[in-house]
Amino acid sequence: MANVIVAPETRELSVLAGQLSDWMAPRISADGPVSVDNLAYPFGAGQSHETILFDAAWSEGGERRTQGFVVRIKPTRHLVFPTDLFSEQFQLMQALHQDGRVRVARPYWFEEDPSILGAPFFVMAKVRGKVAVSVPPYAQEGWVAEATPAQRRKLWENGMRQLAAVQRDGLGFLAGPDGARDGLEQEWERYRRFLAWISAARPWPLFEAAFARLRERWPANQTPGLVWGDARIGNLMFDDQFEVVAVMDWEQPSLGGALQDLGWWLHLSDIMHFERPGRPHLEGMGTREETIALWGELTGISTADVDWYEDFAALKLACLSVRMTHLKGGPTPSEPYPDTAQNRALARRLDLVWPD
Repeated sequence: MANVIVAPETRELSVLAGQLSDWMAPRISADGPVSVDNLAYPFGAGQSHETILFDAAWSEGGERRTQGFVVRIKPTRHLVFPTDLFSEQFQLMQALHQDGRVRVARPYWFEEDPSILGAPFFVMAKVRGKVAVSVPPYAQEGWVAEATPAQRRKLWENGMRQLAAVQRDGLGFLAGPDGARDGLEQEWERYRRFLAWISAARPWPLFEAAFARLRERWPANQTPGLVWGDARIGNLMFDDQFEVVAVMDWEQPSLGGALQDLGWWLHLSDIMHFERPGRPHLEGMGTREETIALWGELTGISTADVDWYEDFAALKLACLSVRMTHLKGGPTPSEPYPDTAQNRALARRLDLVWPD
């Protein structure tokens, strides 16, 4: 299968090259013009932000320098989320890079002026490596599917170490609104607002029922902590030795609690590679039970009630799927309980009665 660009929108890259060249020159103390080339959109990932890879070359102090960069541009339309956390994304990457435990690409500059590229943007270092993409699914074809079980085990273990390393303090700039400043209430309030946003055109009784059921089952274990927001194998970059070289996509962070990321990781792993009827286990990748055990060991955090956070992740993803279908031009279902495999599975998870 051919590589697929899934960026929310694209632009003329030759024009962008000139814009970035002019903008970068004073920021890197270049003696003269900055050459920007090899611009490209990444394949198989990047549905929420326009992200472009490029290389720059310049002269500084009489020495020739070259470096790879990435520009990430704030979305102004085709929005996946209603809440703008673009500057917080950059701040979080700065904090994580300075801390050093989470391997994020070095963030260089943040530009607020929308007149340069049409929206604010930031530039970070380009990291070279391989990504387990969703299009085509990494468990079916590509380098993960072709790896040996031992290599996949190393990939999984290293990914889990980075997932565990995400947890840290001192990130008050990620606090939510009054009444939901942090903890489970912050993440809950965020997705209640998300449901209200996608319900502007029509209500979604299935999702309302799911929220009500989850509230009835409110978990006792509400460990505080940072939420990465899209914690999954597909947002890690690996080198040829299956070491993590970059943890990516921080556009929806919060202080909503450490188990949010574990629940999301488990749910996405279940969709992509956990063993299911008719789909064998991807040998080498940790099972659900192994994943929970290793995360608990690495973090020292109780994993009690993690099944609730998996259920919440399933609801989040179902709501996000509605928005993504709309952005891709798909039809909006008219039935109260849209009959999809994902929605049927959500109803089963939460013991919701599917209407005849």
